[in-house]
Amino acid sequence: MNSTVDTKEREFALAVRRALDESAEGLPQPTLARLALARRAALQRKKPEVAPQTAPVSAMAPAFAGAMGARPPVVRAPRFVLMWPMFALVAALIGVAYWEDQQRIADTADIDAAMLSDELPLNAYLDHGFNAYLSRTR
Repeated sequence: MNSTVDTKEREFALAVRRALDESAEGLPQPTLARLALARRAALQRKKPEVAPQTAPVSAMAPAFAGAMGARPPVVRAPRFVLMWPMFALVAALIGVAYWEDQQRIADTADIDAAMLSDELPLNAYLDHGFNAYLSRTR
């Protein structure tokens, strides 16, 4: 896909160049001289193109060249290294939520067991007068 984009960009650049060349024929001579001077100045300030660095080819590279294509394999380790703290945080939050839920269930079970094993009937706990009696006796 990258070569397709490069090809389209080159075709566009050639079309723009052709259009500029055609329209430049009708410009007056002083304007053409100023444009030529500006072009020379721009070419002098242009940064030199850096040649792509080639890595040394190992002895096994020709054996895998057909299967892997011209590009070396892409290493995905840095992306995972940046993502593992987020995964750890999500796992920790899920663990804390699960632990708190289990604690709430255990507390409710203790209260239910205490109420069911008590000698008073359950209706006594629902009576408001009984709650007032308990608060006075304590």
